[in-house]
Amino acid sequence: METISLAVRQLWPASCLLVAMLHLSQPARAQTSAWADNEGGRMRLIALPPDDSGTIRAGLQIEPKPGWITYWHEPGNSGIPPQVTLLSEGVSLDRISYPIPKHIVDGKVDEVAYDASVTFPLQLTAKNPAVRELKANAFIGICKEICIPFQAELSLTLEPSAQSRPAEEAILRDADSTLPEAASSEFKVDHHELSTDMKELSLNITLPESGESAPEVIVAGPSGHVFTRQMATHRDGKSFATTLSIGKLPKGYDVHGKTWSALIIDGTRAIEAPLAFE
Repeated sequence: METISLAVRQLWPASCLLVAMLHLSQPARAQTSAWADNEGGRMRLIALPPDDSGTIRAGLQIEPKPGWITYWHEPGNSGIPPQVTLLSEGVSLDRISYPIPKHIVDGKVDEVAYDASVTFPLQLTAKNPAVRELKANAFIGICKEICIPFQAELSLTLEPSAQSRPAEEAILRDADSTLPEAASSEFKVDHHELSTDMKELSLNITLPESGESAPEVIVAGPSGHVFTRQMATHRDGKSFATTLSIGKLPKGYDVHGKTWSALIIDGTRAIEAPLAFE
């Protein structure tokens, strides 16, 4: 036993050196916080270590339980949009991005939301790229028959020289692939106009492919207002015209100088375009 023990001790320095060399040569890995659980689901934070400029790719991953939903950035008058507050000193949230949601209509339910696992990409900036701890407060709405506010403090340790974690990196990559694409010459809102009485919104849209069916149109107006009901539509190949019903706006609302947004979903492709009102 003593001979075996001595042999192990003699091999230990060489083993340590080998492990250290392998450790230093590994690429950065994504880190995850522990899951925070709620009656309607769970959520966690995922992040990659900062690059040389201090940029951190991260994501808030939410997994609603079957039958439950969580919300898009404009949930209407009854939901809670995802909110993330950074608690780490010297780390700021530059942008939160929103995957393409579903328009869920089921009986009395009429929501723009997610009914399955979704990851909201986050772009963060660290003043010090050597930061090793990331803390954030996440606040979302998760709903079934009722809406339950779900708040949790999430934290993780960033280990830039640790072993790669392909599964976690894939979550962030897949999250990016679920975002609406940027508007382009082949897929864009050409014209928008709100009627004088502000009860109808007309849109002319160029679509990426010829077709016959009407694309889905979701317009996010003032905070707490989302419009989805198309009153009249006409599609001619790649050209599409629609008029949406605008529900009750806030009392005394002045649209001039405001910007709404229109999410256009045509088959497997989608864009989100700003609608500026002069």
